[in-house]
Amino acid sequence: MATKPTQYPGLLSSSRITTLFASLIVALSSGSNYVFSAYAPQLAARLQITHTQLNIVGLAGNVGVYSSGPFWGRIVDSRGPRILLVSAFILLLSGYSGMKYIFDTGFPPTSTTISTLTFCLLVACSFMTGAGGNGSFTGSVNSTAKTFPDKARATATGIVISGFGLSAFFFSTISRISFAGNTSSFLQLLALGTSMPMIMGFFLVRQIPLPPVDSVASLEHAAEDAIDAGAMDVEEAENSALLEHAEVDDAATPVQLSRRAALSQGLLPNVYGRKLWTSSDFWLLFLILSILSGTGLMYINNVGSMAQALYAKDNSHYDPVEAAHWQTAQVSSISLMNFSGRIFIGLVSDITKNRLSLPRSYSLTLVSSFFFLSQVAAANVDNIKNLWIASGLLGLAHGSAFSLFPTVCIEWFGLPHFSENWGYLSASPILAANLFSVAFGRNLDAHDRTPSETGHPGPVSGLALQCLEGRQCYVDTLYLTVGVTFLSVLLSIWAGWRDRSKIVSSREKFANSRGEMVWENSERD
Repeated sequence: MATKPTQYPGLLSSSRITTLFASLIVALSSGSNYVFSAYAPQLAARLQITHTQLNIVGLAGNVGVYSSGPFWGRIVDSRGPRILLVSAFILLLSGYSGMKYIFDTGFPPTSTTISTLTFCLLVACSFMTGAGGNGSFTGSVNSTAKTFPDKARATATGIVISGFGLSAFFFSTISRISFAGNTSSFLQLLALGTSMPMIMGFFLVRQIPLPPVDSVASLEHAAEDAIDAGAMDVEEAENSALLEHAEVDDAATPVQLSRRAALSQGLLPNVYGRKLWTSSDFWLLFLILSILSGTGLMYINNVGSMAQALYAKDNSHYDPVEAAHWQTAQVSSISLMNFSGRIFIGLVSDITKNRLSLPRSYSLTLVSSFFFLSQVAAANVDNIKNLWIASGLLGLAHGSAFSLFPTVCIEWFGLPHFSENWGYLSASPILAANLFSVAFGRNLDAHDRTPSETGHPGPVSGLALQCLEGRQCYVDTLYLTVGVTFLSVLLSIWAGWRDRSKIVSSREKFANSRGEMVWENSERD
């Protein structure tokens, strides 16, 4: 008796669509780490911690993101997304609930600030929110990539990734409408709004089997490698890997043909391990990404304090609710432009390569220029109404960077060890982010004054330290980032030139090898 063939759900079947939309909701709840500036100044004012300490709290969330990726990737590859979603539920609920409890409790009446132990708990809670959000996002993207066939995989994962990019906009908009000036309620919203969707995801986010013809090993490995890579923004690498494979398989332009031929001749690199660590190309990319992402994280974590400083300048009637509106407006601008940047740079880099016959690394100069312009704009903004310009440019730059760099990593070092290579590169933000953020915090602390010294009510009357000098409160740090981002522009130009030179050299080697083969064959004839 013949065995009945296995029936697989269609592309638009209810099971696949359910996984897609459930993953989108989970992703939308996973990017709350970037909404930190919407409540950070109020947190500092309530707990009487310095801006330097506040930056340490924000950085703990970033470290939770970038350090947990490889751990989550190994689990989801071997056990599926459910463990990640349960862990994310616990970490997000505990993290934000802990921050709310510490905020509500404040500092003891006999002290002027919180204890060292309480501050360490606050840092731990921030770390949990970063690690939890990264875990849920990793699970959602992994499940989506393994649920849809090659012809729809890039689109499906792109939808989920866009949900993560809009997470900060989603929560900051709710804060502006419903919880302006009420930080405790906003932290409660984050605790429930980020954790409860994980319960839904536990039951609905799952891998739907693909027919054997669609289970192309190379594409699945590319998707899994991207998940292993290790950071929330890094998941865009998955699309890049898939598109890179598609480019090799399709009818190609002369540039693509030379790349495919070079691959078959072993002329394209497969760099990893010790060879990677001794590669000047790796350290060049590492330095550029460290500068750019460090600048981005510094701005994202401190734009709320910048907004308050600008709003407080020459404002004798300080309104905490209106100040909170300006804070969340900056977060929304960054989030929306971050989402746009991911799409924009993908189109630009494809046009650069496919139509202009130039390597994608040329787009590094454009991304670095966005960062440079954002810092120049921020350093010159002295009115709160214009700060959105700098915030929008920074969001565009940050989204573009984490969409482009994984692709460049693949093109420079090869796909077989992409997970390992990008894991090292994606750790680069931690170095510069710590340096720039601590410098920013110390700069603000140096300009802070108490309400009794200024006669100004401050963000929280009678409690908060507040700088009333507008952009002078922090502009010295922005001069630093203007300088280093300009350096990144120069380094990006050099990186593009090096890449172009190597591609030309590879083509010449391939042409020479073909010429020698033709000459040998003609001699035999």
